[in-house]
Amino acid sequence: MKILIVNGPNLNLLGTREPEIYGSVSMEQYLNELRQEFSQHEILYYQSNVEGEIINRLQENDFESLVINPGAFTHYSYAIADCVKNILQPKIEVHISNIYKREEFRQKSVTAANADGILSGFGMKGYRLAILSLH
Repeated sequence: MKILIVNGPNLNLLGTREPEIYGSVSMEQYLNELRQEFSQHEILYYQSNVEGEIINRLQENDFESLVINPGAFTHYSYAIADCVKNILQPKIEVHISNIYKREEFRQKSVTAANADGILSGFGMKGYRLAILSLH
């Protein structure tokens, strides 16, 4: 299976950004672990701080399953929500932190209604759990 993991804004700083919330492991380090554990799958990765670039990547439609962490776009990007709605493949939304334990504005996801499932608060393990749920 070809799995695309997409991360939104500021998630390029994983490993150094607010380690008390997001941990101290970079996405590149964690991707290596995921690719080893799930070597039977092709795991693609894309990160952008730009909303339109994320939409363009999703619309390439070259994957069989999607794991998406829209980052801050989770809370207000109806454009990404509409894009995800039109993806027919299985899709899981992941949040490293528990968004429901954070600021009020972070507790709403406009993209979640278009995902098949949501994982929030499991740290980086959320990506692994998402892949396991896609089997």
